[in-house]
Amino acid sequence: MTRGKALQTMGAIAAGIPFIESALHNINSSETGTIHNAMNISDDTVLKKAVSELEYLTPADKFFVQRRGNPVLTEIPEEKLAAIGLTRDTWKLEISADPASNSEIGNPMTSEHGNPFTWNDLMKLSETKAVRYLHVLSCTNAKKLYGMGLWEGVPLRDVLWKTGPKQNIRRIYYYGYHNDDASQIFYGSVHISRVLEEAPGELPIILCYKLNGKYISHANGGPVRLFVPGYYSNRSVKWLQRIMFTNSFHANDTYAEGNNDVEGPLKTTAKFIKVPEKVKTGESFAVTGLAQIGPSGLKKVQYWMKPADQSLPENDPYLANGKWQDADILPPPENWGSDLPGGILPSVIQFDPKTGKPLTWPLTNAIVHWAALCKAGSAGEYEIRCRTIDLNGIAQPMPRPFGRSGTNMIETVRLTAGL
Repeated sequence: MTRGKALQTMGAIAAGIPFIESALHNINSSETGTIHNAMNISDDTVLKKAVSELEYLTPADKFFVQRRGNPVLTEIPEEKLAAIGLTRDTWKLEISADPASNSEIGNPMTSEHGNPFTWNDLMKLSETKAVRYLHVLSCTNAKKLYGMGLWEGVPLRDVLWKTGPKQNIRRIYYYGYHNDDASQIFYGSVHISRVLEEAPGELPIILCYKLNGKYISHANGGPVRLFVPGYYSNRSVKWLQRIMFTNSFHANDTYAEGNNDVEGPLKTTAKFIKVPEKVKTGESFAVTGLAQIGPSGLKKVQYWMKPADQSLPENDPYLANGKWQDADILPPPENWGSDLPGGILPSVIQFDPKTGKPLTWPLTNAIVHWAALCKAGSAGEYEIRCRTIDLNGIAQPMPRPFGRSGTNMIETVRLTAGL
C-alpha cells in the first residue's frame, strides 16, 4: 500500500557497525505518541516493493484461529450451529446474577424469564449505540499475532443496564459455548468498573458482531463474541452465550488456571514481518516488521544486525548494550486493507470525526509498521534482532520481561550474505 507523498527523501548513512551499513534513520521521531514522519520510499525500489507488500488490517479469513475443544469448536458443521444457538437467528445472551453470591439485579434477562437478549435486540441497539475501533488480537504466550482488526459492536454497559443492576456487584463472569461439556467451558471475567466506564482515550468493552466490516464468522467467534480491549485474546471470549453479575472479587478466567497473568495489559513489542533468507554482499535489502503497542506507548523501533559468530554482550540478558539502530515507523496507510471497500476506513473511535485522521499515531492497542534498509559488508551468516522503546524510554523486553504475562522477548532471525 502507498504511504503518502509528504515523506522526505534521505540518502544512505553509515551505521558504524562492522559489516553493516544502514540507509535509514528516524526523522523527527515522536516523543509523545503523535504522528511520526518517515523515509520517502518513492525513490528507493527496494523499500518501495517491501512496503507495498504490507497490509494494515488482517483479512478476516486470514486471522489465526486457535484449535480448541473436542470436537474442535471452530470446525462445528454449519448445519449444527442453529441448534446450539450459534447463528444470528438463534443466538441469545442469558444475563443473570451469580447464584453463589449476593449480587442483586432487578430484571434478569434469561430464557427462564422469557426475555433473553437476542440478535434482534442487539441489532436494534446498534442503530444508535454501535462503535468501531482498531485493535490487535494476540495471545499471551504465542509469538505470532492472531491478527489486526477493525472491531464493531455495542458497549456492553448499554446491555447490562437493561437488567437493572442494584448492589453487591464487583465483577461480571462471562461464558462462551463449548460443546455443552462442563470440562471444556471457556470463560473469563472483568471488574464491573471496567465495563461501566472508561478513562479518557480508553476503549469500551463491546458485544462484538463485526470484524473488518463483515459479520464475524463462526471461526472468529461469531455470531457474537465479547471484546475486552487492552488485553490479550483470552479475555475476549468467543461464542458468547452467558453473563453473570457477581460479588466475588476473584477472577474466574480459564486461562488463569494455566498459570497465566490474565490481568496484565498488552505489552509493547516489535516483531519481524519479512527478512530475506539470503542477500548479496554489498547490496541493499529491506527488512519490515510491526510493533504491537501497549499502554506504555511507542517511542522507537530499533534493529541490530551482527555476524552470527560474534558474541553477544556479556552479563546483558536483555541485550541493552547491543549496537541498536533506529528503524523508521511508518505513518497511517492510505489503504487500510483489502477487506474494506476501496481500503477506506469507516469512522472509528480513535480518529477525529472532522478530519478523518487518527487522534494520535501510533495507536495504543493496535500495530504500526516499520521498515529498515541494510547492507551486509562481507559474506557470512548474520543475526538480526528488533525491539521497541516505549514512551517511558524503556527498551523491550522490559519493564515486564516475565513469561506467561505476554510474549515480548526480543525476536531473532538469521540470514545469509553471499557474493
